[in-house]
Amino acid sequence: MDKNDKRYAAYVQILKEELIPAMGCTEPIAIAYAAARAAAVLGRRPDRLLIEVSGNIIKNVKSVVVPHTGGLRGIASAAAAGVIAGDPGAELEVISNVSEEQIKDIQKFLEDAQIDIRHIDNGHIFDIIISACSGQDEAKVRIADYHTNIVMISRNGEVLEEKEIESETESGLTDRGCLTIEGIVEFADAVDLEDVRETLLRQIEYNMAIAEEGLAGDYGANIGSTIMLGHEYSLNFVMRAYAAAGSDARMNGCELPVVINSGSGNQGITTSVPVIVYARAKNKSTDLLLRALCVSNLVTIHLKTGIGRLSAYCGAVSAGCGAGAGIAYLQGHKSEGIAHTVVNAVAIDSGIVCDGAKASCAAKIASAVDAGLMGLAMYNRGNQFFGGDGLVKDGVEKTIETVGQLARFGMKATDEEIIKLMLEE
Repeated sequence: MDKNDKRYAAYVQILKEELIPAMGCTEPIAIAYAAARAAAVLGRRPDRLLIEVSGNIIKNVKSVVVPHTGGLRGIASAAAAGVIAGDPGAELEVISNVSEEQIKDIQKFLEDAQIDIRHIDNGHIFDIIISACSGQDEAKVRIADYHTNIVMISRNGEVLEEKEIESETESGLTDRGCLTIEGIVEFADAVDLEDVRETLLRQIEYNMAIAEEGLAGDYGANIGSTIMLGHEYSLNFVMRAYAAAGSDARMNGCELPVVINSGSGNQGITTSVPVIVYARAKNKSTDLLLRALCVSNLVTIHLKTGIGRLSAYCGAVSAGCGAGAGIAYLQGHKSEGIAHTVVNAVAIDSGIVCDGAKASCAAKIASAVDAGLMGLAMYNRGNQFFGGDGLVKDGVEKTIETVGQLARFGMKATDEEIIKLMLEE
């Protein structure tokens, strides 16, 4: 693949669109972003908030710590942080700079303001509508389908900005339909690294920093340090431990940013950190590592395109496949080996469900990385799953398509039941 191939520019742009920094779990941050924009449009601090969110937003915000809030959790806390301390121009880094005084102010706002939260179903899995009110004035902001996609802004009933949304589309983003395993490997082999270097070096810096913080600190259930204990010299354990530790920290209030993948910090950590740890342990060059990260990230995005941003299907599974693919590339494998690694991995771990963002995500990440590594080890020994073995089809692209159908359509009722169970007292 050379630069004249129309896929080349698309692959570069997809990486730049997906691999962006975010502070904290991305769903509460999206709420904070919408609230910050609504407060800015209102022009003063609101005294009332109406927060309307889809079930998957509730699922992914309910239990996670919102960074820079003094340990607060949940939807109201995320919105309050956006109103009081949010930078409406910073998107997913909207609450990256919060003072101690503002943290106290956030807590006071939660006590004093009228905040109503409603579950809505407008046909969008990802849907956030925030109405900020003061006196007779009201500003409303809606985000749909992905985390920074503002589709409507209004003030006192006058629509200031609006764009049409149809079902669950991702208008404004590069079409992911050009992604294939073969194309991804061709791109990784040929890419001018200056086109992606800044994006990928930032991913290395941010995601390794939060993984190291997770291992050093006391976060959540401490999955990373539990895996590491007694296995400090086993590379497979170390890769799993570092990835899990990043999630330990991120899900439990660490204020370091991460570079996300497919709208998720956990997926960004899972698809990158094991590849980085492996490359460093094996003394691979930085340039080869960057090419391997092109593979791991794009494989994850390829899988997630069919699954959707939010689902009952755990996103770490796709990212674990991506990590296995990136490590396979570091070992010298090309399309065939990477395709078999992906097929083997999805056959192993596709049953993991998403029951929201919280401490146990770190353990699921460890399992997903293990599946990616096992899928690669199987191929290295001449073993594989064949078409007809459960969800496995003839060919990696057909298998990826099948997994997407399972997650997006087959698990819809499962997702609804998970949300219902999570909302029960």
